[in-house]
Order: sequence, then C-alpha cells, then structure tokens
Amino acid sequence: MIHRLAILLILFVSASVSAEMPIIQVKIANHGLSTEVASTQQSRMQGLMHRQSMGQDMGMLFVFPENGYHSMWMVNTNIPLSVAFIDEKGMILNIADMIPHTRTAHGSAGLAKYAIETNLGWFWEKGIKAGKYVTGLERAPAAE
Repeated sequence: MIHRLAILLILFVSASVSAEMPIIQVKIANHGLSTEVASTQQSRMQGLMHRQSMGQDMGMLFVFPENGYHSMWMVNTNIPLSVAFIDEKGMILNIADMIPHTRTAHGSAGLAKYAIETNLGWFWEKGIKAGKYVTGLERAPAAE
C-alpha cells in the first residue's frame, strides 16, 4: 500500500510540475522546437524525470538564474536525451548525449544561461552543432 502511495505521489508531483510549465517555440538553424520551460528551481530539478516519452520536435528549455557552468544528469530519467548548453546571447556552447538512469554529469563548456534537452540525436539529425544560435529565448520567463 505504501509503495502504491509513493508511486502515486511521484506521478502527481511530476504531472503538476509539467502542467505548470509554459511552452514556447524556439528555432535553431531553421528547425522549430516546442519547449516546456523550466524556469523555477523546482521545475529545473524535476526536468524530464519519470517521463516515458517525448514527442518529436519537442524538448525542455532550462532557464538558469545566472550565467554559469551548469551540469545535467539522468537520475530517474527514462528517456535517452541530448542536451545543448546555450549562452546568454543564444549561442550553443556544446551538445552532449545522455544515457537514462546514470549519474554522469554533463557540463557546459562555457558560461551558460540556458540548456535545451531533446530526444537523443535530435541536434545531430538536424546538423546542429556548437556555434549555432537559438532564437525565441526572449519569450521564456525569467528564472526564479
């Protein structure tokens, strides 16, 4: 019984965080991406944990309160992902591929203000590399 309640609580928290996140469209090298915006500490910590899938051309935009060397990991994350770290001007600093359920830290190569997580290989399939610019970031809410 306690196990079921714990699972229900996790699902409820995941759903409530997701339901609160705004969605904005960004563009990278003429490729559109619909992103949920994680701009609060709680939503950034939750990220894509416990999700079973993510739609094509969808992702999550993380907005950090300060420019810095930020890292991502895949604890409790079921979906293989790629992450792009982005500076305050919208330039992609680096892209890393991440394996589900690992604690490996994937860090930004420079001072990042944003990160975008997508399905594994999305950036590679579109020919997007470090140095490309992301447009539409100005529509994201400020980090809390």
